[in-house]
Amino acid sequence: MSTRTRPGPDLRALRRTARLHAVQALYQRAARATPVPELLHEFHAHRLGVEVEELDFGEADRAFFDDLVAGTAAREAEIDAAIAPCLAPGWTLARLDPLMLQLLRAGTYELLARPDVPTAAVVSEYADLAHAFYAPAEAGFANALLDRLGRTLRNGPVS
Repeated sequence: MSTRTRPGPDLRALRRTARLHAVQALYQRAARATPVPELLHEFHAHRLGVEVEELDFGEADRAFFDDLVAGTAAREAEIDAAIAPCLAPGWTLARLDPLMLQLLRAGTYELLARPDVPTAAVVSEYADLAHAFYAPAEAGFANALLDRLGRTLRNGPVS
């Protein structure tokens, strides 16, 4: 007699969900000035891996989520200084859509602080997130900006 266990989600899926929730948490932090420890607690208790209105968002890599949220918040000034020169002349961070800004911040943090994640994976994952929230032009903007940052911050071409 053999017993089969349903395979759990793979690391990519867990991290994809963590990224989505991290961008949402960072948006909430910016909109409501919610302190990071409170955000982490709220998301762990009420959002990560929870089914809402018959939609199962899946489990997330909680440690990865925590790192993205806390790290992005802690290094926000450094992250913004990296993003700003990549914007078109006359554009400022304040002109960006608030959700787009948080998406770019999380992606930039990952490029800066997570050398264990390949540059191409970071760019691709956040481009996919941008496509979930924005029209193709805006998603293309996020992709191009993160691609440029990936080459700049990681000192090599996106592979």
